[in-house]
Amino acid sequence: MSFTLPVYHAPQFDTPLFQAAPDARLAPAPQDGVAPAGYHATTIFPEYFKTDGAWLLAEESRMDCVAVLREGKIAVVEFRNLKAGDLVVLGRTEDGSEGIYVHAGGFESAGGERETFAFRQGRSRETAYSVDYDSIYDLLRYERDHGTIAWVLGPACAFDSDARNAFAALVRAGFVHVLLAGNALATHDLEAGYLRTALGQDIYTQVSQPNGHYNHIDTINAIRTCGSTTAFIDSGAVKDGIIYECVKHQVPYVLVGSVRDDGPLPEVYGNVYEGQDAMREQIRKATTVICMASTLHTVATGNMTPSYRLVDGTVRPVYFYSVDISEFAVNKLRDRGSLSVRTIVTNVQDFIVNVCKGVAPEA
Repeated sequence: MSFTLPVYHAPQFDTPLFQAAPDARLAPAPQDGVAPAGYHATTIFPEYFKTDGAWLLAEESRMDCVAVLREGKIAVVEFRNLKAGDLVVLGRTEDGSEGIYVHAGGFESAGGERETFAFRQGRSRETAYSVDYDSIYDLLRYERDHGTIAWVLGPACAFDSDARNAFAALVRAGFVHVLLAGNALATHDLEAGYLRTALGQDIYTQVSQPNGHYNHIDTINAIRTCGSTTAFIDSGAVKDGIIYECVKHQVPYVLVGSVRDDGPLPEVYGNVYEGQDAMREQIRKATTVICMASTLHTVATGNMTPSYRLVDGTVRPVYFYSVDISEFAVNKLRDRGSLSVRTIVTNVQDFIVNVCKGVAPEA
């Protein structure tokens, strides 16, 4: 199989419906962080706004934000980032009648069937996933050279020796362009590299080690003593693993903390909104997103990821996968509005190993 991006079919703005539509109404934000009454809330789909007679695409979007006209372009802005006086689009319709058009079917084929990756229904643990794996292999090979692949990892991805090694191999082989996670994923991966345990259990045999419950906090303490994870790795204390390969291959990673974190590692964002901004800065470049075994970070990432991206003037789809052994976890993202997510219900450790074998067996 070979991968080809689906063609985007833009709305036909020369038709009477769009020609007769009024310009979108605008009103200034009354104060910082507050939208005017009747604001339009954005979706995951391509959205167009008529301004001075021209239909403008929101080039970088995310759901549950507001559209702001800035310097002749449409910016999609979180409520908390609004500034008093920002010109906010008003309107609650999406059919063009108020100068707002949400284009949900841009990647549909001529026959009306939707593309393999887009807008699929959630599946269960009984679903056959052979075609999904083959599609992922083709997609990743394409995206390694033509896109940006973002991975969202929960700590389970570092608890298994084979899975940890497989993901490290994916980093080395160029299939990881950015990593998003929490304190736990990085801590247990670095614990494995430093003490060969994860939460005190041998990384391969899973046998608990004497005083092993100290190991993850001993790891954090050693890293904090060095001042940074990079300095700790450069000291030679860790010679393998997920974070090690990210540092060595200059793959950016964003770690956003939670209220239950130990330590945490020096790089962890303690302010949730600073962390969200750092995640979005990376996600706004992503063309493929694969989330594994982290419901919190998966939903967070899904909520800031649109179904499309504008790349070199061309609209292309963003491919989004949610992988978890829990049907509840993968379906929760769909319930939150990320309708383009493709779900896979399986053990994420097996998933990582299978993906590595499919695309980077020699790495």
